[in-house]
Amino acid sequence: MPPALIGRDDLIHRFDVSLRRALAGKPDKSLMPVGLRGVGKTVLLNRFNEIADQNGIKTAYIEAPETGDFRLLLATRLRKVLLEMRQSKITTPVLKALRILKAFSFKFNDISATIDVEPLIGQADSGLLAEDITDLLIGAGEAARSQESGLLLLIDEVQYLSPDELAALIMAIHRTVQQNLPVVLAGAGLPQVPGLAGEAKSYAERLFDFPRIGELAEEDAATALQVPARELGVEFHPDALRLILVEAHGYPYFLQEWGFHVWAQASTSPISEAEVNIARAEVIRRLDNNFFLVRYARLTPMEKLYLRAMAELGEGPHRSSDIANCLGVKISSVAPRRSALIKKGMIYSPAYGDTAFTVPLFDEYLKRVMPIWKEGG
Repeated sequence: MPPALIGRDDLIHRFDVSLRRALAGKPDKSLMPVGLRGVGKTVLLNRFNEIADQNGIKTAYIEAPETGDFRLLLATRLRKVLLEMRQSKITTPVLKALRILKAFSFKFNDISATIDVEPLIGQADSGLLAEDITDLLIGAGEAARSQESGLLLLIDEVQYLSPDELAALIMAIHRTVQQNLPVVLAGAGLPQVPGLAGEAKSYAERLFDFPRIGELAEEDAATALQVPARELGVEFHPDALRLILVEAHGYPYFLQEWGFHVWAQASTSPISEAEVNIARAEVIRRLDNNFFLVRYARLTPMEKLYLRAMAELGEGPHRSSDIANCLGVKISSVAPRRSALIKKGMIYSPAYGDTAFTVPLFDEYLKRVMPIWKEGG
């Protein structure tokens, strides 16, 4: 978590209102913030989680698996929530929800064996993902309502859900909304999520808002650096602050890295421009070896070449045909690479035929690590 969560007040307020409406039996649209890597989507979900905790609402946090079974994670998290409910206050809906979960979890023997109730036959056991998740969330919502509470389902990296999983989740939330149950879904993901949701279920736009979050405005970016420093009696010289803002491009993760390393370099207040310049090499090294490398290392050699061609064209977005031309190949021959990179969350399509990086400044990183490159080389 950043020392100060700046520039997201409107979103936090919207979430708070949605949560209170759900508790009052008047569900509102769920929020699903989208944006590039490093803009603070996960930080927002953590803040939403805190707000729910403060209001006595049960929460289940899931990071959607790129490879793996979403159903297993959902069953695991809801098991914890429902057992906590039973420990707090045993009600008929809570016991019913546990029985539904038992039926849902039969294929996961390790979980099923730890739920000490009889399964509710005919609920969440059809083998149809959409029907079973709907039964499960309705049961959990009724259990939460019986305790005058609610259920907040938090899902990070939504783009990694399969089409069937995303469709099932949307259908389940739709049913809980229709029944005025206190169930709220807050998700976060890359910019392609609204399109994926629309493809999964055409009515997704009636259930979710997809606010786009990006780099901070200059004033907010400056505040994010100044507030934690001032709490410790330290100021930035205006030239030093201006240089960090230029280097970080307003992206929250980059601002944190710059703030951390400049702080470690500085010895007096105000922090000077010279100290920012001295810290630059270490900041770039840390970003290269952590933020960028973990993503670069997941790529095949041919995928790296595709992205390097994009970098050669600049920050983007770029037409798919221009990328193919840069590689010196036909556009049809690189279409599978483009699809694979979208699935890996490395690129997205902001408009038909366009391609852009999901990782800010990745073009600059690729030029550093692949100064010499060519297709087939």
